[in-house]
Amino acid sequence: MITRITHTSVYVLNQDSAYDFYVNKLGFKVHTDVPMGKDARWLTVTPPEQPELEITLFLIIEGSMFDKETVQTMTSLIRKGTFGAAVFTCKDLLATYEELKSKGVVFKKPPTKEFYGYEALFLDDSGNWFSLAQINS
Repeated sequence: MITRITHTSVYVLNQDSAYDFYVNKLGFKVHTDVPMGKDARWLTVTPPEQPELEITLFLIIEGSMFDKETVQTMTSLIRKGTFGAAVFTCKDLLATYEELKSKGVVFKKPPTKEFYGYEALFLDDSGNWFSLAQINS
């Protein structure tokens, strides 16, 4: 039986830019950063309080995983903000929202009261969107 998830992927358009965004803006920790082929690397980050979950910042490039047409399609979809990749939580949404905004993080939706707590939606540097939530306890 499956017991847990250890890695998940977020497709990115540039790994250097994604590294800067996830580490320097969101405050994630780098877990693994090693070359992987000619133009890419295996780059994983972890939320500061959840080191057992590695988020692979997976570069969309032509090669063994994706052909040219797929790269073009996925790049267009990512830039359009098609993919909602995850829900991140925090202890104080308003403070986290202000901190991230001051670092240049773009929000699609400001903090809003929802049935489960508070939520804001933000974009990463590639165009993926995420929910940032403060869950009622």
